[in-house]
Amino acid sequence: MQKLRVRYAKRGRLRFTSHRDVARAFERALRRAGVPMAYSQGFSPHPKISWIGAAPTGVASEAEYVEVQLVAAVDPSALARALDEALPPGLDVLDVVAAGPGSLADRVDAAEWLVEMPGVSSDTLRAAVDRLLAEEHVMVSRRTKDGTREIDVRPAVILAEVADPADGRPAVGIDMPAGDGPCGILRMVVRQTTPAVRPDDVLSALRVVAALDQPVPAKATRLAQGRLDDVGALSDPLAPDRAASAG
Repeated sequence: MQKLRVRYAKRGRLRFTSHRDVARAFERALRRAGVPMAYSQGFSPHPKISWIGAAPTGVASEAEYVEVQLVAAVDPSALARALDEALPPGLDVLDVVAAGPGSLADRVDAAEWLVEMPGVSSDTLRAAVDRLLAEEHVMVSRRTKDGTREIDVRPAVILAEVADPADGRPAVGIDMPAGDGPCGILRMVVRQTTPAVRPDDVLSALRVVAALDQPVPAKATRLAQGRLDDVGALSDPLAPDRAASAG
């Protein structure tokens, strides 16, 4: 069998699609593309697909990962083109590589996020972020199917900074009207924890420490996933696979 690792984006209105629906769309696209999938054994066989840290519903992403196992070797570039054509617009294949040694999940322990906050000025956002970073612990409440859960957000936030307004609004995955008012842009690196700290948890923490008001719902985009280095940057989780293929 051959194992391939796919990086894809979730853009535009497709960010409101649940992970279950994304998984179904991928299974249909793999069939339409004629990919020779490997299947599990048993009474109800399923294609061997493994998802790595899927983004929450309502969140856009430029760095989603999935592994697929095949029963015959294919060219990763050809599969990338065929799969991208078979997927609906907004689910876009960015890269496909043959899997090398090691687990992909072990190469991901943090994510980089970009959060657009229409109606919030950069100065107001910067003051709130400074208040958050000055705290050692910030507890927020999250509703779950089992009730309300308290989460400590602060230890997971490795980096948080406000983008310079002179840089303009980022071009990645934008589908919100620009408008004439202010739009604060928050960039942050968040470590994987249990339970996972999501962008809306960080926004809740900003409300707790600075009473930050958001007149318009924010939009979060995951820009990258990977392992943290000594300076807080993220490594490309597919880089070892490219190196193994080149070798």
